[in-house]
Amino acid sequence: MVNQPLDYLVIGAGPAGLQLGHLLKKAGRRHLILEAGPAPGMFFRTFPRHRQLISSNKKHTGTDDPELNLRMDWNSLLSDDPELLFTRYSDRYFPAADDMVRYLSDFAERCDLDIAYNTRAVSITKDGQGRFQVIDDRGETRTAERLIIAAGFTRANVPPIPGIETADLYGDHSTDPAEYVDKRVLILGKGNSAFETAENLIESAAVIHVAGPRSLRLAWRTHFVGHLRAVNNNFLDTYQLKSQNAILDGEVRRIERRPDGGYLATVAFTRVDEVTKDIPYDRVIVCTGFRVDASVFGDGCRPELTINGRFPALTPAYESVNVPGLFFAGTLTQSRDFKHGTSGFIHGFRYGTRALHRIMEHRYHATEWPGQKLTTDPKELAAAVLARVNRSSALWQQFGVLADMIVLDDAGGARYLEEVPADYRDAPVSAAGPGGFFTITLDYGPDHDKIDPFDVSVARISQSDSGNAHEGHYLHPIVRHHRDGAVTAVHHVTENLENEWTSEDVHAEPLRAFFARQTASTPV
Repeated sequence: MVNQPLDYLVIGAGPAGLQLGHLLKKAGRRHLILEAGPAPGMFFRTFPRHRQLISSNKKHTGTDDPELNLRMDWNSLLSDDPELLFTRYSDRYFPAADDMVRYLSDFAERCDLDIAYNTRAVSITKDGQGRFQVIDDRGETRTAERLIIAAGFTRANVPPIPGIETADLYGDHSTDPAEYVDKRVLILGKGNSAFETAENLIESAAVIHVAGPRSLRLAWRTHFVGHLRAVNNNFLDTYQLKSQNAILDGEVRRIERRPDGGYLATVAFTRVDEVTKDIPYDRVIVCTGFRVDASVFGDGCRPELTINGRFPALTPAYESVNVPGLFFAGTLTQSRDFKHGTSGFIHGFRYGTRALHRIMEHRYHATEWPGQKLTTDPKELAAAVLARVNRSSALWQQFGVLADMIVLDDAGGARYLEEVPADYRDAPVSAAGPGGFFTITLDYGPDHDKIDPFDVSVARISQSDSGNAHEGHYLHPIVRHHRDGAVTAVHHVTENLENEWTSEDVHAEPLRAFFARQTASTPV
């Protein structure tokens, strides 16, 4: 059976699929969401394994501005319904995963989303007209002009270590500490899943080693929330304060199952002279992340992969680099800001998904990109920029990834575009006249991840020193002038402890002067 062609077919009813489905429904587009499971958000019914999210749920912010509140709310999807805020589902700063399951179910129901549950896509091909054909596990075929994969990760990322198939995976290992009493445990991986697992075993296991070839990176230093978070780093105390546990900087070369049921792991250490060491363990748990599953794609529409085959390779429009009309939403888009931004997390990809929807609306339905018309008066340009950076949650959460843009036209006017992927250059950005365009981002300063944020001896610029704003390390607005394919000028707005860029002398006047210089140099 072949159904009537759709404008859009979305695979996956996780947070990104629900977010996109809500936007498509509001826009009146013919679409359907296919979900392999019986309900939305199936990932969160299993992960994280120890059932505590590490995404902030800050209810009490001191403001009733809904946009500012989203800066501190890392779990809500975007809608106009004030009841569909995750802060209404839990009072805990780090909420339970089951609260997310309940929230996503309510979101799908209250938004009356078009979802076909218990429908697994098993084959994706293209027909002779270039349309996508998706066959489900019951043999039904659906045809769509565009296909969006929002299914998240469905495969474990298992490193090619001989013998690793005998170890337990994060996704199915026992989380009962009683099974590890007096055991020696090796945990592969240095991300939050590894340390979440280690934390669970501190009170029961005799020895815990957490191993990986690269040095441990802390989120408070790198500002990447996927690096080790403070909520999971209690294990570091047990290592540095000599409590039998350790972090191994080295490559596990081999895992051998012993006759007694235990393991022997061969470790090549990174920072010591010994070549390798064989270390005995009772249990080995693999916590090395996830990867995309591209096996359902047929010849002619199989997306190119990147980063060791873990992610789809994407254009700035979240489109496959080699399959036109194939888009990705949600955590699968993080190749665009890998180990830097927030596209792997709800508080980031909710805005990336909205940007994707705006791209498709503009490209396929001639819908104007949200924004406003401006003159090139420097006062007006600076006021528009400061109004946005003082309130926008999208620029705040997708720092350096999404940008507001001021596109200068041939007639001496300008249009302010909101929340465009920072490196996107198609229409409407490509409509810029000879004066080019400006990008406005919130971002950290250069080498911010190399500086200890708690070291008071590290010089920080004065928050009243606009002349040295470019030396700031903390999050602050950056305005770049692009012309003829190059960045011709950059202006940093001085960082501020309260993230309020409202000073006439320190913030507004230097920005006005920057716009005055750049617009005066625009060719006629």
